[in-house]
Amino acid sequence: MLDELLDELDARLADTDEALTAQHERTAPGRQPVHTVYVPADRFTAGLPARWGAEALTLLDEHGSSPEAFGLPAEAVSGALPRVRVKLAAEPIEDLRVDFEDGYGYRPDADEDADAQKAGQALAALAGREGAPFTLGLRVKSMEARDRRRGVRTLDLVVGALVGARPDGPELPPVIPGEFVVTLPKVSSVAQVEAMLSVIDAIEAGNRLTAGTVRLELQIELPSAIQGPDGVATVANLVRAAGTRCAGVHYGTYDYSAALGVAAAFQTLEHPVADHAKAVMLLAAVQAGVPAVDGSTNVMPTGTADEVRAAWANHARLVRRSLERAYYQGWDMHPGHLVTRYLATYVFFRDALPAAVTRLTTYLGRSSEGSSVVDEPATARALSAVILRGLDCGAFTDDEVPLDVPALRRLSRPRS
Repeated sequence: MLDELLDELDARLADTDEALTAQHERTAPGRQPVHTVYVPADRFTAGLPARWGAEALTLLDEHGSSPEAFGLPAEAVSGALPRVRVKLAAEPIEDLRVDFEDGYGYRPDADEDADAQKAGQALAALAGREGAPFTLGLRVKSMEARDRRRGVRTLDLVVGALVGARPDGPELPPVIPGEFVVTLPKVSSVAQVEAMLSVIDAIEAGNRLTAGTVRLELQIELPSAIQGPDGVATVANLVRAAGTRCAGVHYGTYDYSAALGVAAAFQTLEHPVADHAKAVMLLAAVQAGVPAVDGSTNVMPTGTADEVRAAWANHARLVRRSLERAYYQGWDMHPGHLVTRYLATYVFFRDALPAAVTRLTTYLGRSSEGSSVVDEPATARALSAVILRGLDCGAFTDDEVPLDVPALRRLSRPRS
């Protein structure tokens, strides 16, 4: 009788088991960039990442001589700054988008056509170069009526120019190296996502690209993308519609806040409406195994020494706040933001390392004697993930982790 009951339960829960297995596979860990840099298309060249890194180092030399300049604990800053300098010289930008939307604006078609072709050629020259971002892509205009034809044309021109500039022989199908992502802004409906997927399918086929080469991330800037008039959490449906192409969901700080009537002076990453939207985004994203990405600050580290340091302190605080809330990636809009992006991120992970090592050592030893904390397997996975994120971004090296790093990568995988 018991065997019959168990067989009945297996049959009844088969769909649930399959869905959980798929979710666990989607949430397998991998390197996630700590930021996304958006650059207006007419200002983008293949040399931009190196130039931003050099400009960030110059700002650091001019205004960062004191550890107190960043609004972070001085001792922690002193320990992290040498690594930040190495990062700015070696890989200043981890994730880059060539922007044809708000940062670019509306131009004559001939101008945007020319900029799209130049951008594709520059992306081809940058991809695979030493120190290049490990993720590249572009932000096109939205799928709204006034924008969609221009956005689709730009995407087609960029991909065509990129593929045409690759040094592949004519007998071989061209390949875009690394991960290539298209950001779709101002998403408001599943129909828009589905329409964009059909565009990407056609562009891949037209350029003889392997299906799935181009990924899609959704920019959440409208209230209807978070919650519909019927009370449904729309963002979950948007992410589900994007399917395996989905590379993440990004919060648009200023469009979203403005749409809810927040006064301009209070449109920040830490406004309550931002926290609500991002929490809903995170719930949808984590179940799809994609990142929920924070937005940007419009306070730039420019001007006098005091103004630069005030902007750094503000940005470092916001980065730290996002990290504490499990948003491990955000936008950066200025070379000076790279300084505090990496500094605040490195301090966060370096602060977390000693306790994570102690607790994992206890967990792996299956002994809680002498410990005030007894961790669950899920917490052990989270502790492993913290260490791995720190390693991936350069906050510390394998030599500084007194644990078996391959074992940590296995432990960080969700249970199957």
